[in-house]
Amino acid sequence: MRVLLPALTLSALLVGGGGADAAGTRPPPGASSCTGCHAEGSAMGVLAGRPEAEIAGALEAFRSGSRPATIMNRIAKGFDAQESQAIAAWFAEQGKP
Repeated sequence: MRVLLPALTLSALLVGGGGADAAGTRPPPGASSCTGCHAEGSAMGVLAGRPEAEIAGALEAFRSGSRPATIMNRIAKGFDAQESQAIAAWFAEQGKP
């Protein structure tokens, strides 16, 4: 996992996930690693604009193991509840005009 998160972060930065959003705010730590798989046109579902509670709940379910996953369970364990909530709040705001 120590190798995976930096690789995901690098991947996200290469596809433009590490910069500020349209409002000029920076994502919380860890959020930029999500965009590698969860950005518009990517392999997995887009996170931007989803309800904050849905994103935070999914991260908690992955972290606890109650939601099966191949990789998200390992990624989610890298964030505590506060970090997950900050990530969820930031992505929820990204879909708003």
